[in-house]
Amino acid sequence: MTAFPAALWGILLELAPSLLIGLLIAGLIHAYVPSAVIRRGLSRPDLGSVVRASLVGVPLPLCSCGVIPTALGLRRQGASPGAATSFMISTPQTGVDSILVTAAFLGWPFAIFKLVAAFVTGVIGGALVNRVVPAETDPSEQDLHEAADDDRPSGWLPRMTEAMRYAVFDLLGAINTWLIIGVLAAAIVTSVTPADFFADRPWAGGVLGMLVMLAIALPLYVCTTASVPIAASLIAAGLPAGSALVFLMAGPATNLATIGAVYRTLGARVLSVYLATVVVMSLGFGLLFDQLLTGVSPNRIVHEHQQSWLSVLSALVLLALMAMLGLRQHRARRQSHERLESLKATAHEAAISDPELSGPEQGANARTDAAYSVLKVKGMTCGHCVATVKSALETLEQVNEAMPDLTSGQVVIRGGFVETQTLEQVIKDAGFQLLTRD
Repeated sequence: MTAFPAALWGILLELAPSLLIGLLIAGLIHAYVPSAVIRRGLSRPDLGSVVRASLVGVPLPLCSCGVIPTALGLRRQGASPGAATSFMISTPQTGVDSILVTAAFLGWPFAIFKLVAAFVTGVIGGALVNRVVPAETDPSEQDLHEAADDDRPSGWLPRMTEAMRYAVFDLLGAINTWLIIGVLAAAIVTSVTPADFFADRPWAGGVLGMLVMLAIALPLYVCTTASVPIAASLIAAGLPAGSALVFLMAGPATNLATIGAVYRTLGARVLSVYLATVVVMSLGFGLLFDQLLTGVSPNRIVHEHQQSWLSVLSALVLLALMAMLGLRQHRARRQSHERLESLKATAHEAAISDPELSGPEQGANARTDAAYSVLKVKGMTCGHCVATVKSALETLEQVNEAMPDLTSGQVVIRGGFVETQTLEQVIKDAGFQLLTRD
C-alpha cells in the first residue's frame, strides 16, 4: 500500500529541481534571444540552414503538438522546408528542461547521447527533405528586416518578469497535464513492476524490443519531459536502455495529431521523410546505445532518490505551481462555458428582434457581438495549441474574439459571418483540423 506513494514522492524529488531550472533557462532564452536572429539563419535550402534549425530546436522546450505551429510559423516567415523539418524532428525530443530531467533520472551519458541523437536525426531528416522538395527563392531582404522586429519588453526587470511568465504559464502550463500523467504512470510502473520484469523477457531486448517500443510510441502523444520518468521506471524494471531510448526519441517526436498536421501542411513527401527518419534513426541510435552500454547494468543508470532540502523545496514549489495552473485552467474552462451560453442567449434574442441577423445570409452587415459560431477543432492537446488557434482565427477581419476550450475542443468565435471554407483553411494553416461548425 505504501509502495505507490513512496514511488510517486521519490519521482517528484528527482524531477522537480531539474525541471524548474530548465523552465527558468527556457524563459531566459525566450526573453533575451531575439526571434529574428533565429529566423534569419533558416531561409536557404542548404545544409547550413538545416544544421542551424536543429541547433535552435534542441534546447527549446516545445512538445510535439506545440512545435508544429512554431515550425509552420518559421516556414511562413521564410524558413526552407528542410529547415522546418529539421526543427520539427529535433525540437520535441529535447529541450533544456528535458535534458536536465534526463540527466537527473538516467545520468549525463544518457542525456548527452539523447541530445546528440536528436540533433543528428533532425539534420538528416532536414537534408533529405531538401533533396525531395524543390528549391524555392530566398526571401527578400525586406522580409528579413520585417522579421527582425522585436516587440519584447526592454530592461532587466520586465524581461525577467516575461521570462518567469513564459516559463510558468506558457511552458509548464502547456505540459502540466501530461506531466501529471507521466509521473503517475512512472509511479505505477515502479511500484507494481518487479525489478527484473523485463530482464527475463526475450522479446524485450534487441531489435524486437525496440520495435515494440516504436509501435507504442509512434501514435502516442507523450511530452518529452514527462516521458523520462516512464523510461527510467522501465529501465529499472530491466528494459534495455536502447529500447527505452527508442521510446524517448519516437514518442515525443510523433503522434497521430502531428502526423496529420505534417501531411496537411507540408505534404505527403515531407511526411514520408519525416516518419522514415524518426523510425530508422530511433532504431539505429537504440542499437548503438546498447552497444556502448554493454557492460553497464540498467539499475546503475537510474539514480537513488535523495531527499535533500533542495529537492523537497523544489517538489513543493512544483506541486504548488501545478495546482495553481490546474485551478486557473478549470476557471478558464468554466468561464468559456458561461461565455458560450451567454453568447447563445444574446444571439437568440437578437435573432428574434431582427431576423436579418440569423443564418449565413447575414453577410457583412452582421458584424455584431450577437453573431457567433461554435467550431469543433481537432488536434488541440495543450495550452500552446489553444493560443495558436486563437491567434490564427483572430487574424480574420470578421472575427472580434476567438475562445478555444482545450477540454471540449470547441472554439467560440464572435463577430461577423465567415465562410466555413475560410475558417477551415485558417485552422489548417495553423496545423489543426476543423471537424464541425454550429
